[in-house]
Amino acid sequence: MQDPGTADRGPSDASPGAANALGGEPSAYLRQHAGNPVHWQPFGDEAFAFAAARDVPVFLSIGYAACHWCHVMAGESFEDQDTADFLNANFVAVKVDREERPDVDAVYMAATQAISGEGGWPMSVFLLPDGRAFHAGTYYPPRPMPGRPSFRQVLAAVREAWLERRDAVEQNAATLARGIAAAQSASAVRLDAPAAALDPALLSAAVRALARSEDVAGGFGTAPKFPPSAVLEFLIRHAATASDTAEAARDVAGRTLAAMARSALFDQLDGGFARYSVTRDWSVPHFEKMLYDNAQLLRVYVHWVRLGGTDGYPAAEAAAVAGDTADWMLDSLGLSGAAAQATQGGAEGPAALASSLDADTVVGGVHSEGASYLWTPAELAELLGPADGAAVARLMHVRDAGTVSEAGSPLHPGHALDGPEAGLWQRARPLLRLARAARPQPARDDKVVAGWNGLAVAALAEASAVLDRPELLGAAERIAGYLERVHWTPGQGGEPGRLLRVSHDGSARGIGGLLEDYAFCVEGLFALYAVSGRTRWYALAEAILAAACTRFAAGGALRDAAGESAQVLNAQGGRAGMDPFDNATPSGAAAFAGVLLSSAALSGSSERRAMAGNILSLLPPLATNAPRVAGWMLATAQAALAGPVEAAVVGTDTPERAALHRALLLSPSPGLVIALQDPAGESAAGGGQVPLLRGRVAGPGGSPQVYLCRGMVCDLPAGSVAALRARLATMAE
Repeated sequence: MQDPGTADRGPSDASPGAANALGGEPSAYLRQHAGNPVHWQPFGDEAFAFAAARDVPVFLSIGYAACHWCHVMAGESFEDQDTADFLNANFVAVKVDREERPDVDAVYMAATQAISGEGGWPMSVFLLPDGRAFHAGTYYPPRPMPGRPSFRQVLAAVREAWLERRDAVEQNAATLARGIAAAQSASAVRLDAPAAALDPALLSAAVRALARSEDVAGGFGTAPKFPPSAVLEFLIRHAATASDTAEAARDVAGRTLAAMARSALFDQLDGGFARYSVTRDWSVPHFEKMLYDNAQLLRVYVHWVRLGGTDGYPAAEAAAVAGDTADWMLDSLGLSGAAAQATQGGAEGPAALASSLDADTVVGGVHSEGASYLWTPAELAELLGPADGAAVARLMHVRDAGTVSEAGSPLHPGHALDGPEAGLWQRARPLLRLARAARPQPARDDKVVAGWNGLAVAALAEASAVLDRPELLGAAERIAGYLERVHWTPGQGGEPGRLLRVSHDGSARGIGGLLEDYAFCVEGLFALYAVSGRTRWYALAEAILAAACTRFAAGGALRDAAGESAQVLNAQGGRAGMDPFDNATPSGAAAFAGVLLSSAALSGSSERRAMAGNILSLLPPLATNAPRVAGWMLATAQAALAGPVEAAVVGTDTPERAALHRALLLSPSPGLVIALQDPAGESAAGGGQVPLLRGRVAGPGGSPQVYLCRGMVCDLPAGSVAALRARLATMAE
């Protein structure tokens, strides 16, 4: 293999595209690379046309701002002048922020896994000028390692193949594109076909399969170990049923939730969860903290509180974790400042939530993973005194030999704190928080992703009700208002509205939202309506859902993206893709099925319920063979099998009505859908009520009542909390 350090670099190109073009990009990740000597281009038609004009391949590098190994490869290779010179002479180099363009990331991740057998970030993919991949890998080191060539060796080999074996390169690209298209075809779903009935036995089988794969340290698998948020949502919903596997679901969920919350994965000082653990016992996290993880986990812990917990993991302990996580989200990811105030009219609190905190902290100009979070016994003794310092070091598994680096260890209790241990921690925690706040802090990626903020709206709204913290409802409404003003453009003249995926500094730009963005925003707005009773959120949810049906379900076939990129379409063999599997977030298809089901319950639309049923027809092979990547599909199926239960709350806005409403919000009934007469007197779009409320009348003298329906069959209205709870319990049987 020729060393590119001595290879002919080829003629230089002084055209306008031959320069680093990332300086004006809003993405924090792209701007991190704006000073590289590599002539990076943003993903788009211009970059691929430039490659075609030069007759060179495209080198596509995909990562994200909080990615540790992305920083490593940048320092080793992309900041190296000789490597950059070779790249610039023989390739068009394109940078992608995977969080801005998950559609790009998904198709090239499929290609990378097919070619190399592994996936991850940074992702390094070599493309034809039409976007089809022909070679790929992940991180490449600056020097060869056992089983892994150096980045410069890979560049030289690709250049040689391009010049000497072009027919083979193009054949590889064609074969790979056909393979991706075939995989897409295998997971296709028709939305206009009769939906098969759901089999409850599938969900019990999924619980048993998950229980078999449970790790002794909590969670699933060994290491690296990720928080299984969507699976936990399914298990909690299943635990609220009368199934013979309900107790098993509760036990598995409780053990996982307890293990994560009592570990270094959870920030024991400030709250919030890291992305994953590099150890099976959750003791050494990978320190990036993502909005999408924390929004999902906040909601899961809130639902555990609502379920009632277990002796092994009490609801009160989970409530504290949920509260700390909500506070961390708003304090550390909350965006206010001039741009937010301009969009919020000066309202207090964050207008939207940023994407992430970096895994690394820059200390003395050097990227150090987790540096903000690490402690040594000596530091603890200096801050807390010899006795408390030594006791906290023992309690939190901080030893002389650091578990992350010589700089120390994260705080990892590994068990519940009670008695003297709890008292010690109550004394130590405020002092440690102050000390850590004075350290250099990890960078924040300030881009606002519509779908992730939609997940946060749902979590904050439900947390406000279950934790009895009304200020969290205010935060959820501010974020929903930001999404409406900045990300959403209503439809006109019969055209559907449009949701943009990303905004920066209060201004949205770039690609349209993907299916997941539309679905997550609708999920958040339905949850916000259920808690607040404000029908403006219901009306907005229905408008966004209607646009999603037009954009992603036209012609009876569901797809994840609406033709945002010709190159992505080429890479997957000309077929629009739909991935049914959960990743770090629920799959767009599963989330879409969930909001279709909720919409059908609120609006009475049989068409939307049928569409949800068609998507759930993907479930049978996933439920038993791959339940760990089908958590949200399973959770949606559980809601569908439960009815879902529809609750219409009517009557004068009195303490009695508030008590009925709160009883519903605290019910763990799977997929319970709540419609509340708007306390502000607002009505839904078109001047009408939410359809579920139509024809529902209050009791004598306007006294409040709750109408409960399931499967188009309604009970007599309940006028007391006791009667309401009794009927909900009967419906769960």
